[in-house]
Amino acid sequence: MNIYQILNEITEYIDNHLDEKIEYLKLSKMMGVNEYTMRRIFSLLTNQSLSEYIRKRRLTTAGYDLYQNRNKIIDIAMKYQYDNATSFSRAFFKFHGIKPSEVNKNAQLKNFPRIIFNEDIKLPEGIEYKIKTLDEMIFYGIGVKVNNQNIGKIAPKFFQDSRKKYESTYGNIEYAMITYQQQDREQCNGYYILYQKKIKGFQKFIIPKGKWLFFRISSYDDKEIQKVSQQFYCEFLPSSKYNLRLSQELEYYHDGVTDFIVPIY
Repeated sequence: MNIYQILNEITEYIDNHLDEKIEYLKLSKMMGVNEYTMRRIFSLLTNQSLSEYIRKRRLTTAGYDLYQNRNKIIDIAMKYQYDNATSFSRAFFKFHGIKPSEVNKNAQLKNFPRIIFNEDIKLPEGIEYKIKTLDEMIFYGIGVKVNNQNIGKIAPKFFQDSRKKYESTYGNIEYAMITYQQQDREQCNGYYILYQKKIKGFQKFIIPKGKWLFFRISSYDDKEIQKVSQQFYCEFLPSSKYNLRLSQELEYYHDGVTDFIVPIY
């Protein structure tokens, strides 16, 4: 069974349990990885966090329930795991653009369908990798805010602009780093270029000692890096014995190649 078949089982399970508390541990067991790894893979392949996907599906079906049955708002709120009618109404209005009390036969509601993946996608050949334990690393960098939806465009431009701006003064950019939101780490929030030398005005980053998985990309090309990194997440990781560790991801540029460095345990 490939990753897309597993993801279809997960989205089907979610749809069948929208009116219950959905345990992420259950979903991670379906994929055969830990919870963080499962959520990271899901967000990478869908461009949204798992919690956001579940929220959108619940609000879609809640709108349908109100449209069809005119149930009490508090009953619908409780059904779809909201603590009270106020928080539900606020989320409903933000999603649909109208209040739950305004839903009638003429209302226009937003529909967010279940994601169904193409299970016939051919995955590329396996990738070569190495496992290394690295001591604490200290970097100095500057970055830009990103999210899962725009990192593919913003990060390459920021890298090229930074190279033009800093290379003559500080030399070649040595590393890049992707950071994630602290609360769930499904959504990336920053992309940084890094140097090991101390640079005035640059932010200091301390990367703790830990185990890392290295796989190599034979260029600095951003499209090639994105292609191989997606291969890593959708093919290699779900079928391997490794789980992601809660830390930043690094890219190391040297000798015309890029090492993609992923924290694992």
